[in-house]
Amino acid sequence: MAQNFPDGFKWGTATAAHQVEGGNWNNDWWMWEHAPNTLCEAPSGDACDQWNLYRSDIELLASLGFDHYRFSIEWSRIEPEPGLFSKSALDHYRSVMATCLEFGIAPVVTFHHFTTPRWVVAEGGWHTASTVDYFLRFCEKSVAHFGDLIDKACTINEPNIVSFMGYQMGLFPPAATDDRQFAQANENFVRAHRGAVDVLRAGPGNFPVGLTLSMTDYQAVPDDDADAVQQRNNLRAIMEDQFLDAVQGDDFLGVQVYSRQRVGPKGVIGPEPGREVLPMGYEFWPQSLEACLRYAWAYTGGNVPLSVTENGIGTNDDAQRIEYVKQALEGVLRCLDDGLAIDGYTYWSLMDNFEWAFGYRPRFGIISVDRATQQREVKPSGTWLGRVARANSLVEP
Repeated sequence: MAQNFPDGFKWGTATAAHQVEGGNWNNDWWMWEHAPNTLCEAPSGDACDQWNLYRSDIELLASLGFDHYRFSIEWSRIEPEPGLFSKSALDHYRSVMATCLEFGIAPVVTFHHFTTPRWVVAEGGWHTASTVDYFLRFCEKSVAHFGDLIDKACTINEPNIVSFMGYQMGLFPPAATDDRQFAQANENFVRAHRGAVDVLRAGPGNFPVGLTLSMTDYQAVPDDDADAVQQRNNLRAIMEDQFLDAVQGDDFLGVQVYSRQRVGPKGVIGPEPGREVLPMGYEFWPQSLEACLRYAWAYTGGNVPLSVTENGIGTNDDAQRIEYVKQALEGVLRCLDDGLAIDGYTYWSLMDNFEWAFGYRPRFGIISVDRATQQREVKPSGTWLGRVARANSLVEP
């Protein structure tokens, strides 16, 4: 197997606005963090202050050797009240994109990454049809302001996680456990994605548009047990397949993978005994990326090009992070050798940041952040992955 990636293969890192900007008080997650008896370990607060420090962060990203930066725009800043659009916030994000281009970094813009304005959820949120209309209006206003600077657009980040964790498990806002609302949220996310593709394509600029989907290497245990296989297939249908059905005709599918999920005859079972379990509660399983890329490619009939828009590991052991990414990239190379169309790899995350309900405990970054001083320090994994990006080859750590 060749160690070189194809010419033009893209290398990036990713963040989300609420996880790094700080001070995003006007959305449902800030409300959730500060609610009584919250499940969040810590509030986001000032996060990594990237609202102010974006220029130096982008410059650092470029100096390491990356050529893409995936980040999100915060709806609650751009439209703080219904129909009231902040030119200041729109100008800010235009400046972020212009700064990326100044340093040779392609801006990959996500229009919804988990957070929704307070005024939207006051009407019901994603299980309510009006949210789709509001989101499409937000997309239209935003792309009109800075679409000419976008390199690639992601409509919605992991809608399957927002719906499942928020409406089935009660672990994300709105903290519901309602099968009917869960189904409605999924339907509305599909409608919002399809509508956003049309809106973004109609705006200024000429860039690919797609969805990013959280995927898991679902494994039947044992793999020859008919009930386990059926349970696995049922879980895939709910969590992945309905969204894979929705991406036909898109310019790309963003595949986002972290681990596997073992499924027995009666449903989900825990990690395999003896396997290393990470702080987020799932197994160290870098092979999952290859498995999910192959599943997405087969399911969509090879009609939708793939992009790895998130892959990474939350760990305090940076050598473990390097080993995880190295094995994951070996899987990407095998996929490329077999003819899968994969245009790039984006590591999650650029820096240690607010990991939702887990607070600041999980450390996914290739850059550490001292939140008392906001000083950044590149980890060995960042230096190594930057070397991989510059060489466009899986160089040894």
